[in-house]
Order: sequence, then structure tokens, then C-alpha cells
Amino acid sequence: MIRRILPLMVAGLLLSLTSCSENEQSFETISIAQEQRELLTPQEIKAKIDASIQNGMHFTWKAVTTQTVWSAIVHGNSLATVGFGTDANDFDRTKSNSSAAQQQALLERIAYYEQKEIKDILVNADPYLNLMDVRIEKQETVAALRKLGLVRYVEPADFRYFSVAEMKPGIGGVTTQSDSGCGFESATLATSDYTTVTPNAKVPWAFYSHNIPSAWSYATGRGITIGIVDTGLSPNQSLLGANFNNGASTGRTVQKFGVYVDSIWPWSTTTDGPNDQCGHGTSMASVATAPRNDRGLPVGVAYNANLITYRAASNVVLDGYHEQNGVKNAFTALANNANVKIISMSMGHIFSVSKIADGVKYAYSKGKLIFCAGGTSTSFTNFVGVIFPAWMPEAVAVTGVKEGTSNQKCDVCHSGSEIQFTIQMQRVASGNTIPVDSYYDNQSDYVGGSSVATATTAGIAALVWSKNPTWTRDQVLNKLRQSATYYPTRNSNYGYGNINALLAVQ
Repeated sequence: MIRRILPLMVAGLLLSLTSCSENEQSFETISIAQEQRELLTPQEIKAKIDASIQNGMHFTWKAVTTQTVWSAIVHGNSLATVGFGTDANDFDRTKSNSSAAQQQALLERIAYYEQKEIKDILVNADPYLNLMDVRIEKQETVAALRKLGLVRYVEPADFRYFSVAEMKPGIGGVTTQSDSGCGFESATLATSDYTTVTPNAKVPWAFYSHNIPSAWSYATGRGITIGIVDTGLSPNQSLLGANFNNGASTGRTVQKFGVYVDSIWPWSTTTDGPNDQCGHGTSMASVATAPRNDRGLPVGVAYNANLITYRAASNVVLDGYHEQNGVKNAFTALANNANVKIISMSMGHIFSVSKIADGVKYAYSKGKLIFCAGGTSTSFTNFVGVIFPAWMPEAVAVTGVKEGTSNQKCDVCHSGSEIQFTIQMQRVASGNTIPVDSYYDNQSDYVGGSSVATATTAGIAALVWSKNPTWTRDQVLNKLRQSATYYPTRNSNYGYGNINALLAVQ
């Protein structure tokens, strides 16, 4: 018996050793040239990003060297996002039977090059998307991953461009001169900037420029749910809370959620709630859906639409791990909500963030009509064209123009070939922008930039969809185009131009 067992044991041992040898050989030795081993400074990385943008290109991490990607990862708390899949469009984890196996194989590979255990590497794995956040310290790991066909991208998850720049521009649009797009101010509205309609609501001047009040004879947004990804919703503005159904606005719902984690620690998972702590999100919700109220305050475009807001970031500049993660999570949540037809986001970044791109693609695959701000900046980033994610083909990019025009952008607005629509939001004589409900109850304010243009367009889309509830996203979008200034010939920097809401609902 012993003579029979011994050969089997030896054979098994040899097989085991052979398997181990083959497994080790599958992880090739990565050699980094000496001149590429130096860690680039944050300023050097920023310079590469700026150079790409100034040359008229959209910056993506795929376009730069492994040394640059690795350096940005290291300077961003050694956090990296790895997107995987069988091809560039394999982003939906729920549609693949091999996602778990692919993720495990990649984690084993990372552990091999990092010489760590998997539990010390994996930070977060998205439940809906084929991506995960991991800790990477070695350039060899980045190089090995970038060689794999299974890896769609590997990029820094917490490199803060604007922290390097030492000053943050307002990308989405501002109510004050704040560089983050935040502000809690209120303002007394000039009587020339609104018209009072029953039951006692103020209609912003810009609404008449787009024939929105006339469109209300056909549709008010009833039955359509708009999802707003922003900084949250004020708990102090009752017209966007307990009095969401006020005056001529009835039978609709408002919900607010929070997915932003306010922490310096990437592994933290506790959100700071749904309430707006910036003011920007409240302004966007107001211009899109504020009730046709009896309190003498501004009304929103789709004053009978339902509203869902997500506090996804602390301000409009998506410049950190938790901001980018929050936006990604907001998009997947809205994508999975069958009631949501329209998503509006007036935030962004000057370069691509692939985890957010995956979230946008996921929402688009669920039939959502997605509007994103084309960009609003101070002089510090006026060299930037249309920002991310507005430049994505899955998003509808919107920017702001001056009163009475369709091809003269506002003083701080971006323009470019990706823009599809424009909204008049800056008065020529006074420079005043669009009246909205303030962060605080019974107060008004002004808001401008491509932010307010985007939320206004989302509201107009809700009017069209409520008039035609059986339509698809593409039918609604095509109707918006047909009602705009330049249709069918698209302007090179301003798309189809200003939307005529009345024509869009007829």
C-alpha cells in the first residue's frame, strides 16, 4: 500500500510545484528604466495636464506615461481606481458573469507586485460597475496593470489638481465670488428681472427669453422626476421641502439623499447627510423645480415635476476621492431608480475621471437624459473648453449666453464643439443673472453661469416629457433640438443654441 501511495504523493507534489511555477511566470518581471523611476512633483503633473488642455485636447490619464500616472497616484494618498472588463464598454458589473473572477485575478496580481495581502490593498469595490479602488505604491504595479487587456483603465483616485493650483475656480457656476461655487447670500431682486404671475410667484426674466411661461399652457412637468446631482438641498428653504406643493404646484414629491463622505480618510464611509452645506445645489433645484408659489418668490421651470436631489460633493469642483466617489454613486443610484427620467449635474472637472464616466454611462444605459454644465470659470482656468463630464457623448452639454444672443457666452461661461444648447442667463445692461429661491426661507438670490443654464434646460426637458409621457429620451432630445435657434445646422461652439420651450411642447 505504501509503495502505491508514495508515487501518488510525489506526483501530486510535482504537479503542485509546476502549477506554482506557472502562476509565478504569469506575473512577468517589470523593468522600469532608470530615467523613469523618479517621482514627479505635483507641479510637474499639473503642468502636463495644463499642456494637454492648452493644446486643445481633453486630458485623460491614458494619454500620459506610466511614470506620470504612478506619481499622481502616490501624491493622492496612493489610491488608484482600476476599471476592468472584456472591452471598453464592459462597465456594467450586473451584465457580466465573470466580473468577480476578473476582480479577484487583478487583486492577486496587484498583491504580487505590491508584496502585500489583498486585504491591505482593496479599499472599495463598486457593486454596479466594473471598478475598484485600491492602494498602489509601486510603479511596477501600474506598469503591469496597464499592459493587461482586462484593464480598461488605471488612474489616480485622489490627485487634487486644484489643491496644487492653490486656488479653485468655480466650475459649475456661482452665486457669489466664491471660488467653490458656494454661497448662502440672498439678494433683493430688481423689479425688471421678474414678472409676477398667479398665485404670487416671480417668473425670472430669462424664462420669457425661452418662452417658458407660454409653454406652461401645455405642460408643467407633472409626472416627470428630475434627479439633481449637486451639493444637496437646503433644510431651510421650505419651498423645496415641506412646502414643495404650494400655490399652483400640487401632487408631487421631493426626496433628498446624501452620498458624500466629508472626511480626509478615503476608507471612511459615513456620509454627512443630504442637506446642502454649500448653497449651489439648492439654487439648481430652485431653477428647475421650485413651486409656482404664493409667497412672492421665484418659480422653477418645471413647477409640477418631482425632484430627487443627491448631495454628492462639498462644492462644484470634483477634486478629490470622496467628491468623485459621491458623484459616481449618485449616478448609479439615479440610474437604478425607474422613476427618474432626467439627470442634471452642474459640477465637473477639467479632466476625465473614469469612475464618474462609468457612472454616467451606466445611467445612460438605463435610458436617462443627462444634462451637464459646459463649464464656468474664473480667469485661472479660462483656457479650458467644455469640462468633464459634459464633453462625454452620453451627456448633453449646456452653457450660458448673454441676453438677446445665442452665440455670446456669459462673462465666465465656457463654450466648445460639445455644447448642444444655450440658455440666456446674463443681462446685458445690469449683468444680473437668473432669480432663484435662496438657501433660506422667504428669500431670493441670483445665480449664473453654465450651472443655471443646465438646470434650466433640464426643466424644459421635463416640460417636453410631461407633454409626451410615452416618448423615449432620444425623442425628447430631438424635440429640444428641433425647437432651438440653429437647428438643423449646429453651431461650432454653441450647438443648437437657445431652446424655444413653447415650440418644444407643441
